[in-house]
Amino acid sequence: MLRLIAVCSLLASFALSPVAPAAAQGLPAGADPQNTLVIDTTQGRIVVKLRNDIAPGHAARLKQLAREKFYDNVPFHRVIPGFMAQTGDGQNGNGTGGSKYPNLKAEFSKVPFKRGVVGMARKGGDNDSANSQFFIMYGETPALNGQYTVIGEVLSGMDVVDKIKKGEPVQDPDRMVTVRVGADVK
Repeated sequence: MLRLIAVCSLLASFALSPVAPAAAQGLPAGADPQNTLVIDTTQGRIVVKLRNDIAPGHAARLKQLAREKFYDNVPFHRVIPGFMAQTGDGQNGNGTGGSKYPNLKAEFSKVPFKRGVVGMARKGGDNDSANSQFFIMYGETPALNGQYTVIGEVLSGMDVVDKIKKGEPVQDPDRMVTVRVGADVK
């Protein structure tokens, strides 16, 4: 009987002080671990909220590639001050490659491209050519609105994005050391 009381007391203490799933993974408050990317770079950590509500196919692809470690050690190959930092070419590292998976159909939305928004890169005028590459916005760029898929937004780490070496191409580029889905971060 005493053992049962002790177990019930222990369970009650857990019920009174729950640990938020995001906090358990060291994520910002309110982050959904299943739809968050944790990008550890040579400059520090960037945490991205994936917008599976507006781009479910793209969100699924980024999570799939992160879980396959496709993005590990991939450079930020194109970084334009005031515009964006692009990465995600785990095939060639220079912006010419993709993944082994087929390209994705565009999932355009009305979400504007502003500082901290994450968009999917694609080839020129081919709306359905996004594959693995993505970019993080430094500033507002209305010309991209409705023309590229918004896949997420930076929850924390824009100060890290600001430190990424600039260039087109970047000489001795900063890299994504590891990219993980928040739920997988221990």
